[in-house]
Amino acid sequence: MSSVFTSVPMRCSRCGNESVQQVYRHIDAVAEPELKAKVLSGELFVFTCPACGFKSLITSPVIYRDEHLLACLSDRSIAVEGLEGVTGRLVSDVGSLIEKVKIFDAGLDDVPMEFCKFVTRQELGKDVDLKFLKVDGADNDIIFTYPEGGQMQMLAVGFNVYEDCRAIVGRNPAITEGLKGLVRVDRDWAEQFLQ
Repeated sequence: MSSVFTSVPMRCSRCGNESVQQVYRHIDAVAEPELKAKVLSGELFVFTCPACGFKSLITSPVIYRDEHLLACLSDRSIAVEGLEGVTGRLVSDVGSLIEKVKIFDAGLDDVPMEFCKFVTRQELGKDVDLKFLKVDGADNDIIFTYPEGGQMQMLAVGFNVYEDCRAIVGRNPAITEGLKGLVRVDRDWAEQFLQ
């Protein structure tokens, strides 16, 4: 399947100007690999008003597919076909969609990653919204970002923390038994196993 977009009337929240924007409904990064870079940069999710230049986020539902992942950005459950050979995820915002693409592109799994975030928050002693950014350095440190004091902070976590979380998930089949189809794997999902 190829990517699908539609033309949607958009109103600028700053100046009120109406214009037409192409909005993707289905992004096929296998058939059109150049779209993955635009997803990762966020470019596909930004509306720029042609009258005043103000930028705003496009939050309409979209289905993203690449060689590892089929992610559906939606606030409600959606039936999707074609999950054979890929992981299906339901996400509620653009940032979470981008994070899922980054996690699976790095060859990692979002299930142990959510447990890794939990452990990292406990070690930090802060209730922050950690987002996976990348794997970096000779030791493959996991780099997280989080907002604090109006700034984005970066935090490096040893890859061994992720490996320990992956081992815990592997030893507990109850964690992964409900992961068929499109599933929302996020902080709330992980914390049900950690209370």
